[in-house]
Amino acid sequence: MATFRLAAFNKLLERKPIEVKREADLTSDYYGSKVFDRAKMKKYLSKDSYKAVIDAIDNGTTIDRKIADGVATGMKAWALENGATHYTHWFQPLTDGTAEKHDAFIEHSDMGGVVEAFSGKLLAQQEPDASSFPNGGLRQTFEARGYTAWDVSSPAFLMGSTLCIPTIFISYTGEALDYKAPLLKALNAVDKAAVDVCQYFDKNVTKVWANLGWEQEYFLIDEALYQARPDLSLTGRTLMGHSSSKDQQLDDHYFGSIPTRVHNFMIDLENEAYKLGIPVKTRHNEVAPNQFELAPIFEECNLANDHNQMIMDLLNRVARKHAFRCLLHEKPFAGINGSGKHNNWSLSTNTGVVLYAPGKNPKGNMQFLTFVVNALMALYKHQDLLRASILNASNAHRLGANEAPPAIMSAFLGTEVNKMLALIEQNVSDKKMSPEEKTSLKLNIGRIPEILLDNTDRNRTSPFAFTGNRFEFRAVGSSANCASAMISLNTAVAAQLIEFKQDVDALIEKGIKKDEAILQVLKKYIGICKTIRFDGNGYSQEWVVEAAKRGLTNITSVPDALKGYLTPSSKDLFSKLGVFDKNELEGRVEVEYEKFTKKIQIEARVLGDLAINHIVPTAVKYQTLLIENVKGLKDVFGDEYVNLAGNRLEIIREISDHITAIKNMVKEMIEARKVANALSDQIEMAYAYDKDVRPYLTDIRYHIDKLELIVDDELWPLPKYRELLFTR
Repeated sequence: MATFRLAAFNKLLERKPIEVKREADLTSDYYGSKVFDRAKMKKYLSKDSYKAVIDAIDNGTTIDRKIADGVATGMKAWALENGATHYTHWFQPLTDGTAEKHDAFIEHSDMGGVVEAFSGKLLAQQEPDASSFPNGGLRQTFEARGYTAWDVSSPAFLMGSTLCIPTIFISYTGEALDYKAPLLKALNAVDKAAVDVCQYFDKNVTKVWANLGWEQEYFLIDEALYQARPDLSLTGRTLMGHSSSKDQQLDDHYFGSIPTRVHNFMIDLENEAYKLGIPVKTRHNEVAPNQFELAPIFEECNLANDHNQMIMDLLNRVARKHAFRCLLHEKPFAGINGSGKHNNWSLSTNTGVVLYAPGKNPKGNMQFLTFVVNALMALYKHQDLLRASILNASNAHRLGANEAPPAIMSAFLGTEVNKMLALIEQNVSDKKMSPEEKTSLKLNIGRIPEILLDNTDRNRTSPFAFTGNRFEFRAVGSSANCASAMISLNTAVAAQLIEFKQDVDALIEKGIKKDEAILQVLKKYIGICKTIRFDGNGYSQEWVVEAAKRGLTNITSVPDALKGYLTPSSKDLFSKLGVFDKNELEGRVEVEYEKFTKKIQIEARVLGDLAINHIVPTAVKYQTLLIENVKGLKDVFGDEYVNLAGNRLEIIREISDHITAIKNMVKEMIEARKVANALSDQIEMAYAYDKDVRPYLTDIRYHIDKLELIVDDELWPLPKYRELLFTR
């Protein structure tokens, strides 16, 4: 066995499981112990400071500097009591990760030493260097200053000995350079728009929250094997590797017994998550070998997004502690299922109503159907935008691959909701409704609670599926920041609700009663967006053909998909609701094109290196052994060696063909990269990498994977799929 691979297996033999126990007998005993939550704020803050912070969280009021000083004092006292030595403004730049710059709680004292200090000014705002973060041309290289500003709605937390304060991140000139700032704007927009619509049904509704429940899928790979695969460690996925004889064919891993070592990892992960107030509830084996999933209880969208960023960080930290590496790439292994992050989205009111849950009476069900139909309209109008929000270099491997929803945006509703929409479409008149029509419609709508909750099935091939009291946006990738999808979805729904209210009010002004006006507008919308509804098999070729007939778009190219951000309708959507201005949106899209290009560029460089410096020399070495064997047979048997060595001669030729193909294609790929790199326009470069460079990754891999089946296993330099996927 090759030295590199052998060393990895020797490390495996030394592994000893780390036994982990729960932090306490009851999770509730230590849940949120590392979070400066409401209970701790009430303890450490003055009454005025506590009231001001709670008012800011619940109602969006501002906090003045005096109050901020009081909050900072209480927050510092709590943090120091819990072992903190530093603080940081924790933010989410456009790198798909988080960022933090740690500062110690010290200032010079009058006596020549230092004292622990933390002011409201330091809590509320800081100025990190923004020069090295992606910005899409929003600032020049020499304009280094950026600002982080405290997000009071997301509680501070302790990560190790550091107090982390969630913040937004903006440029010196005020443009958003992160995910949180536009997400907060989108959530504010959907709050206002939804409240206005709710007023038709319940005057007590004054606040609407968007809720998010993410389902995080991931792979665990032994650290020794991970380090022996440069492609995994540098790109997050295997750029080569023939399928294992056994992988997921038997469906025996899904929901199976969790391996002991993985179970200990999960306990450790949950301990840390609970301390940070992350309500992780579900864990299980996923479909592919070594693939797992965790999911929390639903939370307010902004907080849920922060928690997902924290959990991805914890997955990596805790995995290393257990000698694993966590893979969050959407497609780390070819031939088996990749990983997604389903975003379960809903809206709820201050009166305790989930707007996507059927009501208990006709009025409640009318409200329910109103919000369902407007969500469908938002998906119909902005399908290209929603696709753009989830499609990137890594997620492109997964969508439409019979393991994830297709790139065609459609919505699954289930039998009962479809019946209710058909009832409205068929029975509602554009004129004044008769008493019989109203009674019939209300009675039928009133039956929804008795039927819907038990009879609504799920469609796992649908990108946007109604699942009882929420929509499940299933196309989001496992490594993504949920905010990307949530910004687009909440903004689109907000705009649609605003339009709905305008349409209803226009009919009311004409003398039509409110309920009739609502039903008439719903009828119109149901007819318009009918093409986006599909309850069948999203994986089928028939659906691809049918979707094209319906006029739905099917875009699988990342550069093409990203154009969905820059359509007139998308620009108008974000601009009108104040989520992005023109410069922010164009800059953000340029960052996405740049990220796509760089990821393909890195993969191409890594594959070229491995192919020429690892695979080809190994194949040549094995080929040389075969040649020596053939020469020996000739020396011993003379001309008869041809009959004896025929199969070896064939293998020698086959190896030569693969080696030649690999070397030629690597050379061609390098030249294609040079041509692409010479382009100055970021979008043109992305297209060049997509069309001229990326195909080589598949073509070169084909020949390497063929060699893996030919070359002596003792010589093969890299751990194989059967080893990566079935080692605990």
